[in-house]
Amino acid sequence: MEIDCGAGSFYDRIAGLYDITFKFNGYSRSLEKYLEEHLPPLPAQARVLDAGCGTGLLTLALLKVLDQPLRITAIDLSSSSLATARRAVAENSGRTQSVRFAQANLLQLPFADDSFDLIMTSGVLEYVPLSEGFTELARVVRPGGYMIHLPVRPSPASKLLEVMFRFKAHPPREVEQQTSKHFRVVKHHRFPPLEPIGWTKTAVLAQKF
Repeated sequence: MEIDCGAGSFYDRIAGLYDITFKFNGYSRSLEKYLEEHLPPLPAQARVLDAGCGTGLLTLALLKVLDQPLRITAIDLSSSSLATARRAVAENSGRTQSVRFAQANLLQLPFADDSFDLIMTSGVLEYVPLSEGFTELARVVRPGGYMIHLPVRPSPASKLLEVMFRFKAHPPREVEQQTSKHFRVVKHHRFPPLEPIGWTKTAVLAQKF
């Protein structure tokens, strides 16, 4: 089953709004702080996939907090979002050689099995059948590798985002069940209530069996 390409064209139209919305409400600072405190151990030249990178918030946060050499592949269905992410990395990190951007479908990832040491994903599994999304992400992370997932949690604020960005949050119990099919949950993190990211998101660090 493929992602509805309408999601990609929708984000092509609103990439600028999306970037402003999540850049200036403190999301970037919250992500950097989270990664500083919870990033799992990674090998030298770690292979990282930012699955559904949007305008690059997670990729940029990782580049800012991790000094060691690494190889990030950032994918998204929206070409406009990828262009925004590419500019953000060039203007704010100076590490463009560390990141490769590609337009790709989450449910048909163009990578071999066990290709990555770490997968990060936020705001994309809400657009796909959860079981199929997790199965495909798990396929491309190596055994013992990690996933950082920021699912949308039910709240009044997330209801507003569902309308604005045309997605549907999965029930937390279903997210937990699908995660546990492929990964061992290392830590489930709740962001401080005064941080806007905590109004709609949690963070899950998990390790592949």
